[in-house]
Parts: sequence; C-alpha cells; structure tokens
Amino acid sequence: MMNFQIDFIKDKVEFFDATDLKVLEKKIEAKIEENKAILLGVHSVSHQMYVSEKGQTFFTAVVHFKRK
Repeated sequence: MMNFQIDFIKDKVEFFDATDLKVLEKKIEAKIEENKAILLGVHSVSHQMYVSEKGQTFFTAVVHFKRK
C-alpha cells in the first residue's frame, strides 16, 4: 500500500529586476497570478532603485509570498 502525502509550500521569496519600472511591475504581476494557483498570496514587497555611474537605472524588488 502506498501512502500519498502532499506538502504545501507555506511561503516563498522571489527576486525581480528590470531597467524599467513598468517591466518590473509586469514581472511581479505575472508571478502573483502563477502563485495564486498554488494558494500563495503576497505577504510583503520591498523594492529599490539604483542608478549606475553611467546613468543606467535599475529597479529591483523582493516579494514574499505566503500561503492563504
């Protein structure tokens, strides 16, 4: 007899980056939709902006997902 056990992901942290804020938002929104399928919702978001010496702008975000 086989025992079948499902382990649910309780929380997960994902990192995102882009050189354009709209692109970063789209990446995060797509991941939010993916994670809804495994019953994870957004717990917190942290973001930063960095400008290089050459004037290039970078946006980063960390999104913490938790089980609903």
